[in-house]
Amino acid sequence: MTGEVEAEGLTKDFRTFQRKEGIRGAIENLFVRQYQTVRAVDAVSFHIRPGEMVGYIGPNGAGKSTTVKMLTGILEPTAGRAAANGYVPYRDRTRYTRTIGAVFGQRTQLWWDIAVVESFRLLQRIYDVSDADYAARMEIFDQVLKIKRYLNTPVRKLSLGERMRCDLAASLLHNPPLLFLDEPTIGLDVVAKTNVRQFLKEVNARFGTTMLLTTHDLADIEELCRRLMIIDHGRVLFDGALAELKRQLWRHLQVKIELKEPAQAPALESLGANSIFRERLDELTYRLTFDRSEHSAGEVIRRIVAAVDVRDIFIQEEPIEEIVRRIYTGPSVLEIGR
Repeated sequence: MTGEVEAEGLTKDFRTFQRKEGIRGAIENLFVRQYQTVRAVDAVSFHIRPGEMVGYIGPNGAGKSTTVKMLTGILEPTAGRAAANGYVPYRDRTRYTRTIGAVFGQRTQLWWDIAVVESFRLLQRIYDVSDADYAARMEIFDQVLKIKRYLNTPVRKLSLGERMRCDLAASLLHNPPLLFLDEPTIGLDVVAKTNVRQFLKEVNARFGTTMLLTTHDLADIEELCRRLMIIDHGRVLFDGALAELKRQLWRHLQVKIELKEPAQAPALESLGANSIFRERLDELTYRLTFDRSEHSAGEVIRRIVAAVDVRDIFIQEEPIEEIVRRIYTGPSVLEIGR
């Protein structure tokens, strides 16, 4: 039971068929085919120590899911090597998969038409979990995830949040030392997200489970991970402490406000002069962006509430794409955290 992950020069290429348009193109495709090689992951290297919770983020198409698929043994690397829990994932897949858990937000590992408890019992037999360990883990799962109420319900009748809780429990039923999480909170409401995050923190603290988390929700990263890796165009651009990234690059916060009356809009002009950027989204909705080193979120909100009547207000982090763009266009920051 190790939970250690190593990647060295990990690379994955895909060969894609270029289809021609129209009837003539379709006929030509039957006899002459043109292929293009696309590099999804480009010489990625990192080392994850046992018990770490690591965020792995980037824009769509950056190579996150491809990396995870190579680390879980689903895909074989084109070049480089990967090792996890002492195994080479794609080569030792049968033995290796007994030592990991995986949660994919868009897919379920539970059987669709049978009760949740039947899926759990099947997984208990697959992973040779004793009755005593099974009962103890189910008790732990229920304490945080409150899943007992769903055990006799068919999976197809669960809401997305209910299913995600059960998927998390299923992935940890055999107490694996390593857990892969791909968008585990996608589509969940605020309460469900909070429950999932609390559960993952408790599992990590109690069992020392290593976790690699890919997500587009920055709140997941801030709540769970001290270390962050950012990937774009298949290359790791940043690998280091989340606190260091925030200090160097995660400079901006956004406050989205909805006014009660359009006539109050001019009052926003008095907020921060040139140090707070104002963007009008519609007649009543504005987005204010500011440097967190110059203004705190609490200060800005107090000034907004004092200046205008607000119907609703939201604090938003800078989009991941913007952070990645800043890293990609600033070569000197690639050394942060190394």
